[in-house]
Order: sequence, then structure tokens, then C-alpha cells
Amino acid sequence: MHRRTALSVSAALLVAAPLLSACSDGARPGTAAVVGGERITTSALQAQVVAVRDAQNRADGSAAQLIQASPGLERVKLNKMIQTAVLERAAKDAGVTVSPREVGEFRQAQLEKAGSSERLEASALEQAQLAPAQLEADARFKLLRDKLFEHYGSQDKALERLAAAAKELHIKVNPRYGVWDAQQIVLGDQATPWITQRSRPEQAAAGA
Repeated sequence: MHRRTALSVSAALLVAAPLLSACSDGARPGTAAVVGGERITTSALQAQVVAVRDAQNRADGSAAQLIQASPGLERVKLNKMIQTAVLERAAKDAGVTVSPREVGEFRQAQLEKAGSSERLEASALEQAQLAPAQLEADARFKLLRDKLFEHYGSQDKALERLAAAAKELHIKVNPRYGVWDAQQIVLGDQATPWITQRSRPEQAAAGA
């Protein structure tokens, strides 16, 4: 079974603005999506997008290329925000957690593999559309995902539980951003496959 998603997470929102705010009505102005009765606001979504665009604009000699390569950034970020909420719900149901120490160790391994913070940040920006401030939350996300896969013993079983969690959250998306595909656990045409191997820094490209 191959469900197609694009899991990744950003820290810009977590630092700068609440990801979700209580709301049961997806039609409220300023709502990008409603997940589990709470809404992802358009301002929270824009905080993530702006963080990436700012980082792209600061990239010497490659700003135009990076921006041109990410025309659907708003939808990509919303897709990732929703999937983050789904992952958090599935992990909570399974009793799976990640400690700050584990995140710190993961980030240190990423840094050592990349050789410098500049190289790590450039790779994450180019490959995963992550701003520097979003790397810590991204590391936590990857660890949580990998632990969930380990907990269920297989990717297929973990994906089944993620799909169940997504269903329980009753996800609704503002039509301007696309249509939520409950079967694929993805927004619109954001169809990057799930990473099927563990994403330890020595195994995966930095920021991928």
C-alpha cells in the first residue's frame, strides 16, 4: 500500500503564532482549515510562507531560482500543517513521544553531516522549503514519524493509523487552498510519497 503525502513541519509558526485556534466553523473569515474542531488561521499559514520567502530572498545568487521553484508554497505549507496535526494525534493515541534531548541530538547529527549551519540551512531551504527557524520543529516531526513507524512495526500499519486519526479529526479546508483527500492524507495535488526509510541524519539528506 502506498499512501502519498508530503510530511514535513515548520517551526516558524510555532515560534511566531499559534498553529491552531479554537473554532468549530470552517467558514469563519480568516480560516485556512479546520482540524479536530480547531482552525488553522490564514495568518498562521502566512507566517510560515513569509518565513520561507524571506529566507529565499536572502539567498545570495539563487533567490529568483528558489522562488520560481516553489510557486505553490502556500498550499504546500498548509498541507504540511494539517499533516502535522494528524501525526500529533496518531502519536498521542499510540503513546509515542519525542523528548527535547532527542531533538537536540538529531539536530546536532544533522549539523555534523552538513558540515556547517549555513550548508544545512541552504539544503533545507532548497530541498524542503524550510526556513532556518523551522528546522527544530522539522527535526521533532521526523523523529515522531519514525517512532510511530517503529511502534506499529511497519509503514503500512502506521499509515492505517494515520488515516484513522485524520478521519477522527474531521478535516475541512477552505476551497481556495484545494480539497483534502482523506484517503491519501494529502491536500490537493501535494503528492510527495511518504518517506519509507528512517530519516536519521546519516541516512537522509539534510532537510529532506
